[in-house]
Amino acid sequence: LGRAADGACRKRHPQPYRTYVVDRNINYSNVCVSGCRFCAFWRDERAADAYVLETEQVLAKIEEAVALGATQILMQGGLHPSLPLEWYERLCREIKAQHQVHLHSFSPPEIVHLAELSGLSIEEVLSRLRAAGLDSLPGGGGEILCERVRRELSPRKCSADEWFAVMRAAQGLGMPTTATMMFGHIETAGERVEHLVRVRELQDETGGFTAFIPWTYQPLNTALGGRAAGGHDYLRTLAISRLVLDNVENVQASWVTQGAKIAQLALR
Repeated sequence: LGRAADGACRKRHPQPYRTYVVDRNINYSNVCVSGCRFCAFWRDERAADAYVLETEQVLAKIEEAVALGATQILMQGGLHPSLPLEWYERLCREIKAQHQVHLHSFSPPEIVHLAELSGLSIEEVLSRLRAAGLDSLPGGGGEILCERVRRELSPRKCSADEWFAVMRAAQGLGMPTTATMMFGHIETAGERVEHLVRVRELQDETGGFTAFIPWTYQPLNTALGGRAAGGHDYLRTLAISRLVLDNVENVQASWVTQGAKIAQLALR
């Protein structure tokens, strides 16, 4: 399996090196109404450690990143119950006014949540954010794109169909997007395959996914608990992802969740 995946990678990228982007992850707020069982990050709005970053704090974090060579900012947060769409628009405009960075921000669940709060369509929300400076959309909130899993783990988050609707709309506006998969919790092997096939089918239709990023569930401090998938499962799943998603240009190695050693193997 590994040899087949490596061969597919070398056929697609014959050059003797792999690429990366220098970016920074910024979580603008940990307040969230979703309450996903696999998440250790979210807080109720009334929690003592709940926060919403001020614009100046976000800009300072970006300035630090740019000084270290960053060209991209991945900015995401919880599904905040009261931050209006205008707050997100102002934030994007302030960032673009001060820094020439690529804004890869706001996952499909955030877009669906903003549409519900504002009473606008998904397309209208995306158009307004794009006009404010949003460049591309990350694939966060995908987890496993199978309704059984989502009903059990995140029933208040957008459905798989809504996730794909956001991506289709963003791609229709000319915005690049990525797709992700968080695995190693309650899903079956068949549900992992279902996830990959659905991503492949939309990619066949639109060609709008620039990358696919699988990573393992991290159980520490979550309501779900359990054990994290090991390096062997991760590498097998990454290999299968390369073979199934032969229409996606880049399949990324997640060194943040897997560590440097497994990431080195994953680049092969």
